[in-house]
Amino acid sequence: MKIKFNWGTGIVIAFGLFMTFILYFVVEVQSNSKYDNDLVVDEYYKHDARFGEEMKRTQNAQDLGEKPKVVVTQSGVQIIFPSAFVPNKIKGIVSLYRPSNKKLDFEIPISISEPTLLIPNKSLVGGRWDINMEWQYDGKSYLTKETIYIR
Repeated sequence: MKIKFNWGTGIVIAFGLFMTFILYFVVEVQSNSKYDNDLVVDEYYKHDARFGEEMKRTQNAQDLGEKPKVVVTQSGVQIIFPSAFVPNKIKGIVSLYRPSNKKLDFEIPISISEPTLLIPNKSLVGGRWDINMEWQYDGKSYLTKETIYIR
């Protein structure tokens, strides 16, 4: 028995090999824990529902004459709050998100006696960090977002 090999047979074999190749990589990415494919934010839809409130807090921060500054120094990341505010009345949380690795994310409560908050270098690895500062002062809520790069 002789098998005929023509263009049609070649296309079907190539298509089958391509589908096998793609399915192999889909299964590999889904089953291997090395490829983390979680959402950046847990409970994404709950987070999305609070978007209007978040926009109001962001606008409050934009309306400030002097805005908080994020400065990368030799000792770490320094957050400098406006000098018009009394430091010990500022309360909130600074969240640091690492887009490439969720396991490195952490939060620091804002409890300061000076207008600066220092996040030491030992807590940070090199690369991109997204910083969200959610804070309150005199009953008004603020939200500031920054992106920094650590070398």
